[in-house]
Amino acid sequence: MGGEALSLAPEQKNGPMIAVTRLNGSRFAVNPDLIERVQENPDTTLVMVGGATYVVRESLAEIIGLIADYRALVLATARGLTVGQGQQLSLVRGTEENDPGPGATPLRPTQR
Repeated sequence: MGGEALSLAPEQKNGPMIAVTRLNGSRFAVNPDLIERVQENPDTTLVMVGGATYVVRESLAEIIGLIADYRALVLATARGLTVGQGQQLSLVRGTEENDPGPGATPLRPTQR
């Protein structure tokens, strides 16, 4: 891997996936949140939560880099979102201004 930073492929910026390459050269995308583990023996194998396995050309370090880049992109996107202009939720008190509303509900029955 040589220490260079991995960048997301264009197809990876449009959804919750990372693009990887099968040994035969065909590309496919996988949801990184569903990867249970990555093995390198000597081929790199993605083991999914559901039990499926995929053998890919990318090294273990490259897969880890792709997942880290993807998660960094998710966080950066979330930080860039603005709060919508919809109605804000707020606490509603009783109908009268002085009415504090119903009292607290005890977690345990009170003793008599």
